[in-house]
Amino acid sequence: MRKKLLALALLLLCINIAYAAELKGVIYNSQLELQKNAILEINTEPRQLIVSKDGTYSFNVPEGNYLLTAKLLNGNEIELFAEEEVSVSSEGSYILDIILFDYIEDEAQVDMDISSGLEENNNMWIYVGIAFLALMLIAAVLALRWTGKKAGEMQKNIEKELSNEKNIGADLEKIINIIKSEGGRTTQLEIRKHIPLSEAKISLMIAELEDKGIIRKIKKGRGNIIILNK
Repeated sequence: MRKKLLALALLLLCINIAYAAELKGVIYNSQLELQKNAILEINTEPRQLIVSKDGTYSFNVPEGNYLLTAKLLNGNEIELFAEEEVSVSSEGSYILDIILFDYIEDEAQVDMDISSGLEENNNMWIYVGIAFLALMLIAAVLALRWTGKKAGEMQKNIEKELSNEKNIGADLEKIINIIKSEGGRTTQLEIRKHIPLSEAKISLMIAELEDKGIIRKIKKGRGNIIILNK
């Protein structure tokens, strides 16, 4: 009898060591309403899977890095989906709320490789330099107005230099039209398919639209959902 009790105690001790942290949270839909009956899975060893009846979830996990997925089924098809990377570095309680969005099959293609990301960062600094040059040219126009003699000629040169800025304005309008054609919601990946510009430039334009209150951007997994404000 003592041997059985000792074995049971050792088993419970091993379980406590292996599952040192609790991962829990609340599940919402894209309207930030509590979402019930979602299916959640985390890739521990062995994998854990639950159905959230009340819109909350809880997993016991050991230290490590994991992928947590959540989905809502409509029959046999996925209607809503979310995917989150989780890092558990110590014992304790980790809270991670989940927001489910409309399922998009090609969302994983949003990620760029490292070399492409470095190139786009370099392009961003080029655009900053162009913007600075544009400001300097505008200042030159104001100064030349006082001379009066060559103001017309300088104005024509500056309009040529600023033509790229006008193209950016047209591209902003094109992004808005793309979102409208997708019913007011689309992904950053879908926008890039329609506009032959770099990912960095599109990100800058989306940030400008967000600052103006025209759109809002929601992080979803490794990509972005772009929603047109009403």
